[in-house]
Amino acid sequence: MSTPPDSPPRRALVVHAHPEPDSFSSAQAAAVTARLRADGLSVDRIDLYAEAWDPVLTRQQFVDVGDYFKPQAEQVRAVAAGTLTDPVKTHLDQLLRADLLVLSFPLWWFSMPAVMKGWVDRVFAMGATFGGELGIFAEGGMRGKKAVLLVTTGGVESAFEAGAADGYGDIDTFLFHIHRGMLEFVGYDVLPPIITYAPVRLDDGARAAALARACTLITTAVQPEPASPR
Repeated sequence: MSTPPDSPPRRALVVHAHPEPDSFSSAQAAAVTARLRADGLSVDRIDLYAEAWDPVLTRQQFVDVGDYFKPQAEQVRAVAAGTLTDPVKTHLDQLLRADLLVLSFPLWWFSMPAVMKGWVDRVFAMGATFGGELGIFAEGGMRGKKAVLLVTTGGVESAFEAGAADGYGDIDTFLFHIHRGMLEFVGYDVLPPIITYAPVRLDDGARAAALARACTLITTAVQPEPASPR
């Protein structure tokens, strides 16, 4: 049963994608995971690079595929028949149990790393998170659950402001395809992203402050909104 939208999450899944375990991105994921646990949540954590996650969706991952491979149809069939194999089955079970999904990654080419997109391709299975007998958006399988992006960038914050001279463009524009096209599409209530801009330019003190800020923001983000006065 999903957690009601106005209730704090009880279980979280943190999915992290950075190839360097000593990176700031990895430190940020670890700090947020620890804060969620300190806040009383049960947390599962998936490190895609550490697990050598295979991002490629292929027919070999399904049983008894016919001559023509239609991935989403095979996902629906596998979900209904209970024939999904590991590691997809384990990751999907963790995803479905979680009231909060945290996707942690560096912004590469104005998007998520390919390994994380491949995780979404394989684990956001049709018939389990959307589609089949489920709907999309407000009727998606993840309705009543929350999701948040935990991001680092190479560029400074001012470069991602709308209308910035010689800037990259509005950060919300770059994240739209993830927020709307992946998370909201399957029903998540998407929380404001937690972003540390250009950690490579920060000294040790500023990095520590940035980690503390990320922890404060995740604690604030998962709290239920106060009831409206009547």
